[in-house]
Amino acid sequence: MDSNGLFLIGMGPGGVSNMTEGAISAAKAADHRRYEAYTALWSEEDLSELEDRIGPIEKIMRPEVEKPAQLLELASTSSVALLVVGDPLQATTHVDLQLQAAEAGVSCSVIHGISITSIVSGAVGLSNYKFGRQTTLTYSYEGGWIATSPLEVIGLNHAQGLHTLAFLDLDPTGAGTGDQRPMQPKDAVESLLSMAEKLLLYSEEMPTDTVYDRMKFDSVVKICNEISSLMVILCSDMGTKKQAIRYLSVSELSGATEGGLHCLVIPSELSEVEVTALQRWTKK
Repeated sequence: MDSNGLFLIGMGPGGVSNMTEGAISAAKAADHRRYEAYTALWSEEDLSELEDRIGPIEKIMRPEVEKPAQLLELASTSSVALLVVGDPLQATTHVDLQLQAAEAGVSCSVIHGISITSIVSGAVGLSNYKFGRQTTLTYSYEGGWIATSPLEVIGLNHAQGLHTLAFLDLDPTGAGTGDQRPMQPKDAVESLLSMAEKLLLYSEEMPTDTVYDRMKFDSVVKICNEISSLMVILCSDMGTKKQAIRYLSVSELSGATEGGLHCLVIPSELSEVEVTALQRWTKK
């Protein structure tokens, strides 16, 4: 490593073979290596293989990244590689870290990696141009509270003929401090049904004053009423040797095979090519 500073390094979706040579070289040359383990995860097996290639790696969680005084102090006198699953700038957390580094006068370089957002659309066979806003399905937190905005995003995208990429939560506590349990297909069903129940309960309180308000209201009510029959694409461990894709309804999702990391694609209006492409993922 030529100089001191912070190096944000994309690890790709999983496995050393999915990292760029530049990423591996920079991580190996760093004085210190930190693995950010709360926005996404690698398997322990893959991490062990990576350590064999580049040297010891220390895991850090949300507090150390969002309040990075210690990290930046270390980077002011040595080279520090922060290893991030996928691409390091897909999460606003790491963009904020860049800004804090600049404010502290610490050099911050980025080595990009393969991101799930660049894998999914082509892998499942949907047009990348037809994707709307992304979202994340969360667990229900203490007291039964759950964010309902993800289903609103899905509904609005659906109403506009846009597909939705929905990530699945990693942390039942929402604290980002450890004890992560990547959301499984059955958890995603519980999340979707819980959101639909709450949105329908409070839908009468939603404003309908403008054309946009009315479209949002109609799209939310429609998606909630159709939630069990809604067709989704379950994408599991994408970009790894364990990659699996299934096209099924929400009601069938609970019985889907579990894996490591999952995301969902909720398709909207499909072209003829897209219809044919999705037929490949229907269980025979």
